[in-house]
Amino acid sequence: MNILVLGSGGREHTLTWKLAQSPLLKNLYVAPGNAGTATIANNIAMNVNDFEAIGKFSKENNIDIVVVGPEDPLVNGIHDYFLNDEALKEIHVIGPQKKAAELEGSKEFAKKFMMRHNIPTAAYQSFTKDTVEAGCEFLTTLNAPYVLKADGLAAGKGVLIIKDLKEAQDSLREMLIDAKFGDASTKVVIEEFLDGIELSCFVLTDGKNYVTLPTAKDYKRIGEGDTGLNTGGMGAVSPVPFADAEFLEKVETRIIKPTIDGFQKDNLPYKGFVFIGLIKVGNDPFVIEYNVRLGDPETEVVIPRLEVDLVELFQAVGNQKLDEVSLQIKSAAATTIMVVSGGYPEAYEKGKEITGIETIEDSIVFHAGTKLNDGKVLTNGGRVIAITSHADTYEEAIKKSYQSINKLHFDKMYYRKDIGFDL
Repeated sequence: MNILVLGSGGREHTLTWKLAQSPLLKNLYVAPGNAGTATIANNIAMNVNDFEAIGKFSKENNIDIVVVGPEDPLVNGIHDYFLNDEALKEIHVIGPQKKAAELEGSKEFAKKFMMRHNIPTAAYQSFTKDTVEAGCEFLTTLNAPYVLKADGLAAGKGVLIIKDLKEAQDSLREMLIDAKFGDASTKVVIEEFLDGIELSCFVLTDGKNYVTLPTAKDYKRIGEGDTGLNTGGMGAVSPVPFADAEFLEKVETRIIKPTIDGFQKDNLPYKGFVFIGLIKVGNDPFVIEYNVRLGDPETEVVIPRLEVDLVELFQAVGNQKLDEVSLQIKSAAATTIMVVSGGYPEAYEKGKEITGIETIEDSIVFHAGTKLNDGKVLTNGGRVIAITSHADTYEEAIKKSYQSINKLHFDKMYYRKDIGFDL
């Protein structure tokens, strides 16, 4: 099999690492990839949203499977692009079609889907520039804190949780009138605040059948003690210790099954990963959001725990035969700690040389924002490297990851020293 992975982050390096282990694999390409994928696959300089270039490359290199890492190309319709081309339509694209990708592309679309299929979620209303004052009035009917979500894609930064009513009203005006998040906030969803602990649930579906992947918990804030600005994710653990069998049964029956059934009822063509952002309130699960791809850095702890041939799994998705595959999961815990550029998630410098990668033996090094230059590995993003470790318990795995990080160095490197401590 010839496989093309789209993306350049830690998620894509992890998927590439797992795919490279398959005996079914012939050629493996990553576009555009990073310094990590370059060591196990062929990096191709292509933009993930340049469908024409991706299609041309796929034809010329007899690609069998395209694995779409990030959300942008899915929301922009890459799966549909392949289906609408006679020479490309037989290629299996792992990721939903545009209509279904709206689950991540629009918060309001996702909320209406949940309401329609009785999937537990927070009560909400949506507002635009024209109804901004009605939105400010609606905020007065809720209890603090107030949750404001940009309707469109805002690179994981479009959600505000604010304790003060006036500040929430001012922020709503900034989002809608001053376009704080650009086009993403032409519409804003205001939600009731759910008080609980968050976790991520991952499902792989062929549109009819599905398999449930391990749960994970990630850490979004830049600062220790979950303080400071939101990031793309500073670390993750899997499995989640507070998600017991009884709770996971509720997730399965109240959320996963109605979600997959909902795709069929609403005619939402879906072949790929469903990321379900959950919150545990008491002992009940509620959906915070859907993403239409794997999360990052959760991928770095979820995929290494799978004991399955990923190429075989993706073939089953493409052929709608996921019910014929058995998914084995390692009992060992996995943790990942993200090492980031100084200044992230605000302004940071790129091009810093990274040393010590080759000395790490007890952990897996997944590259996120890196590039190769004259044989040197340089920083090329805010989140730079994820260090993943396995052990019998998540506490031991965390310890291993921190010991491995001590061998890494680049100028102004930063990481949180409390990942998993809240558990």
